[in-house]
Amino acid sequence: MRVTMIVNGVEVAREIEGRLLLVHFLRDTLGLTGTHWGCDTSNCGTCVVWLDGEPVKSCTVLAAMAGGHEVRTVEDLANGAELDPVQEGFRQCHGLQCGFCTPGMLMTCRALLDRNPDPSEEEIREAISGQICRCTGYSTIVRSVKWAAANS
Repeated sequence: MRVTMIVNGVEVAREIEGRLLLVHFLRDTLGLTGTHWGCDTSNCGTCVVWLDGEPVKSCTVLAAMAGGHEVRTVEDLANGAELDPVQEGFRQCHGLQCGFCTPGMLMTCRALLDRNPDPSEEEIREAISGQICRCTGYSTIVRSVKWAAANS
């Protein structure tokens, strides 16, 4: 089947199998490997992208379901060489260690700050509650988001 969507501001159209997951479409078909593939069960959250401005776990969305919609990936956060404040916050406050969960965390946290520019620690923890980080203990991620909020 043919699917057409906007990915990071660019219209793309490809022939795909109907069972292809969005995470695999982005990584394998389009070569956008910033979106990580972790579990295929929606437990880890490493594959979070935006679908029409809302964070979704791309391992739970068929690429065909994204047809006609807008998808934004972690590759689209930075403005050229200028990092998004969330990315800079993760850099400044050591919000990443191994980096595996980072793309999904960045997309989720950017969406949070777009809705709520000054979230509390509890609101940040609630926003990232659907994502697993095995390295940081989450405190540096919370600090990173607070830094981004203060520097946006």
